[in-house]
Amino acid sequence: MTGPAQILPASADLLAQQGQDAARLTAFKSDASPRRYYRLEGQGMVLMEDPTDPVGFDAFLRLSAHLNDLGLSAPRILAANEAAGVALIEDFGDTTYTNCLSAGQDEGALYRLAVDALLHLHHDPRGVEAAQPRYDVARMLDELAVFAEWFVPAVAPDVDVASFGRDWRARWQDALAPVDARFDTLVMRDFHVDNLMLLEDREGVRRCGLLDFQDCVLGPCEYDLMSLLQDARRDLSPGLEEALLTRYLVGAPAHLGRPKEIRRRYHLLAAQRHARILGVFVRLCQRDGKPRYLEWMPRVLRQFQTALTDANLTDISALLDARLPNWREKAATLETRFKP
Repeated sequence: MTGPAQILPASADLLAQQGQDAARLTAFKSDASPRRYYRLEGQGMVLMEDPTDPVGFDAFLRLSAHLNDLGLSAPRILAANEAAGVALIEDFGDTTYTNCLSAGQDEGALYRLAVDALLHLHHDPRGVEAAQPRYDVARMLDELAVFAEWFVPAVAPDVDVASFGRDWRARWQDALAPVDARFDTLVMRDFHVDNLMLLEDREGVRRCGLLDFQDCVLGPCEYDLMSLLQDARRDLSPGLEEALLTRYLVGAPAHLGRPKEIRRRYHLLAAQRHARILGVFVRLCQRDGKPRYLEWMPRVLRQFQTALTDANLTDISALLDARLPNWREKAATLETRFKP
């Protein structure tokens, strides 16, 4: 974290209204989003500024209440100026899963808690009672366009991107049929170690704190599970992914069907997510000047290839091999080629 804080006038007004105008603020290190966060030292509060995304800000306020009502832990809203996009929210501290793992805490226990939190959410029919967009196949296909637009020319500069993109979309249209209209639960989209916290003073699944949920959608249960267990940021210990997937399968809601069907959707969604991330990483590097994301490229490449096999996406693999010769080997060199 850094400081001192330079806050918006609306934030200063909100602090004054709450009797916190004398609070010492410390700014959190900025992430890839335009949102800014400042800790009110010693007050158990965080100032959140998000004036550029009124839809996301409104969703954060609504979903915070919704998730807490479902028996989960999201930072509670203590005060807000919705028009200005500023709020005081509950401070969960610094015990992100990332920090806990770095400190040597039990990896298996942390992940089991997160899986149990997902099971809790997925068993509650009220989970879908949120006015959030549907994560349908059309949206998944639109997301996959970033692979054709950015990853493809990076590994095959001479390929006709428009022609490839049409074939790519058509094959995924067929492949994604098993997840079509699966609006089973609230999907947080980025359910991973940077957005999860260990709250030691709480009980049960409330010990798993949830962050960065304003982009939630209504979609398939398997998506957040896959985001957790196939993280671009880190490898799980050998055997842990399968053990946790089995834990989920044992406790999964009956309406999800047989374990084989859940696994199929899990691997299919993994292939879709990894393909999108590969394109996003190249775009972050080339368009946004953020080459650091390429450090994770080798892991995501492995995850993508494994998911293609596990989901039996032979048509998509064949398209890649036919139109992008040696794409795996070329992709493996991107970090060296693009990083300064």
